[in-house]
Amino acid sequence: MQAVKRIEIVSDSVESLKLIKVLESVGVLNYTVIRNVIGKGVRGTNSGDLDMSMLENDYVIAFFLADKTEKLIEKLKPITQKFGGVCYISDAIGI
Repeated sequence: MQAVKRIEIVSDSVESLKLIKVLESVGVLNYTVIRNVIGKGVRGTNSGDLDMSMLENDYVIAFFLADKTEKLIEKLKPITQKFGGVCYISDAIGI
């Protein structure tokens, strides 16, 4: 077993590429992207029934070693503050 961090990001599909580039630049090279997710948050409901893909949301999940946390936050925060989206980092155990 190994203690790791788990990052979950929900953002519009246009900004997902920027966020993934940040993950890679910090050394988080393995991630999963789930496209066209729907849900409800503080900004309301994203129903996913629109034909324009740039209004869709993506869900990005990745696991990484804790030593990358501060640098990741430093680089992701300006993007999420400017373009929106949510990002959560939590503890996880890889088995």
